[in-house]
Amino acid sequence: MTASVQGQPWLEATATRAVMAALEAAGGADCARFVGGCVRNSLMGRAVDDIDIATRLTPEQTMAALKAAGLKAVPTGVEHGTVTAVSERAPYEITTLRRDVETDGRRAVVAFTQDWAEDAARRDFRLNALYADATGVVFDPTGGGLADAAEGRIVFVGEAETRIREDYLRILRFFRFQAWYGRGAPDATGLAACAALKSGMARLSAERVSKELLKLLAAPDPVASVRAMERTGVLSQVLPEVRPLAMFEALSRRSGDPVLRLSALLPGDETAVRRIAEGLRLSNAVRDRLAAAVAEGPAVRPDMGAAEARAAIYRLGRRAFEDRLARAEAAEGSDGGPLRRLAEDWTPPRLPVGGRDLARLGLQPGPDTGRILKAFEEGWVADDFPTDGHEARLKALIGG
Repeated sequence: MTASVQGQPWLEATATRAVMAALEAAGGADCARFVGGCVRNSLMGRAVDDIDIATRLTPEQTMAALKAAGLKAVPTGVEHGTVTAVSERAPYEITTLRRDVETDGRRAVVAFTQDWAEDAARRDFRLNALYADATGVVFDPTGGGLADAAEGRIVFVGEAETRIREDYLRILRFFRFQAWYGRGAPDATGLAACAALKSGMARLSAERVSKELLKLLAAPDPVASVRAMERTGVLSQVLPEVRPLAMFEALSRRSGDPVLRLSALLPGDETAVRRIAEGLRLSNAVRDRLAAAVAEGPAVRPDMGAAEARAAIYRLGRRAFEDRLARAEAAEGSDGGPLRRLAEDWTPPRLPVGGRDLARLGLQPGPDTGRILKAFEEGWVADDFPTDGHEARLKALIGG
C-alpha cells in the first residue's frame, strides 16, 4: 500500500519547508522525515495541530543545522534526542532516531540510531509509526500502519505486552486512541494485553495518568472506550471509586467537556471527590470544580423556576450551577435548556447594601452588622433581587 500527504497545508508551508531544508542541507535528502500525528491525521482527514520530525542527525547536529539556516533552536530534551525548531514563530519538534536500551515501565534509556525501522519499532501503535518525507511520500516501516489508519484500527507495534511493559501509560493511550481514531471493536490482542498488565499502571505518576485520562474524555464520543476500560478492569485501576456508567454515558451525549464527563464517573460526595482529585494531582481549579458539582448547597433541577434558578446561580456561581444542571439533566433524562440560557445571560447583582448603610441608620459597628447583612441578603435573594426598598428592609431588621 502506498500513500502520500502531498498538498497538505502544513507540508507546503514556507515555515515547514525552511526547517526541512535546514536539516537536509546538513544531512542529505533522507536525513529527516515527518512522523506521527501530522502524518496519521493527514491520512485520516483530521486536523493537524503539531508537526513532529524524526532525523538521523544527532541533537547537536540538528541544533547546528538550524542555527546555520538562521532558525531558532531550543534544546527541549537533548538527553532524549529532542530539539525544538522555531520557524516563523511555529514550533517543530525534531527528535533523533532512537532505539530503546532499557525500560522500567515509566521511562526509557535510549541510544541514537540511523535505522528508520528501529525508530518505528519503539513506537506505540502502528498508525503512529508512519513517516513522510519532505515531498509527502509516506513510509510504513511496520507494514500495518497505513491499513490501520485507513480502517480505524489501533494496533500495537510488535508484541502488545512488550510495548506496554516499556511504558504502562500505553494502556491508557490504547483506549484514548481508540476513542479518537478507532472504528469498531478494539483490537482483541491489545485489549487482552491491557487487561493482563493493568496493575503496572500503579508505577505511573498521577500527573501522567490524569493528563491522559482527560485527553481520552475529550474525544467526541468516549463512551465505547470507557466501557471497554470498565470491562477489562482498567477503569477501576485508574478510578477505584468509579460509579456505574449510566450517568457518564447520558452526560457524554449532552456535553463534550472532559472535566464534566469525569465528574460523572466520580462519587456524589464532595470529600471523596476532593480525595480522588488530589490523588490524581489535578489542578486546583479542576479539583474545586469537581467538588463544587457535588457539594452541599442549592439543589439544581431542570424544571426549577427562573427565580429559584437565579438564587442558585447567585449562591453557587455560574460554572457550578451549569455543572449541576448538566448532571441533573443526565440523571433525569430531561432538558434544562431555558435554565442554561438564563445562566448565560443573567449576571448576578452585587449585594446592594453594606456596613455604611447600617451605620447611617444608627447601628453601631459590631457583631450585629454581619447578622443583619446576612438576614438582608437572605430576604433579598428570596424575593428575587429587588432593586428598591432596601432602606425599609434594613430598618425593619434593625428594629427586629
